Amino acid sequence: MASYRFRCRDIGMDCQYEVSSKKAEDLIPEIVDHAKKDHGIENIDDDLKQKINGAIKRRIF
Repeated sequence: MASYRFRCRDIGMDCQYEVSSKKAEDLIPEIVDHAKKDHGIENIDDDLKQKINGAIKRRIF
C-alpha cells in the first residue's frame, strides 16, 4: 500500500508541519490551509505550487 507525504521543511521553510494521505491530491487543501494559517501565505503562485508538488513524496509500506 502506498501513501503520500508533504513536509514543509522540504520546501525550505523552518517548520515542522507534516501531512500524509493515501492520495496526493488530498494533500493540497491541507497544505494550502496550513500555508494561510501558519505562514500568512494567501496566494499560492506557480513557483510555490511547483515546489509543493515536487516535495510530495510517495511512500510504500
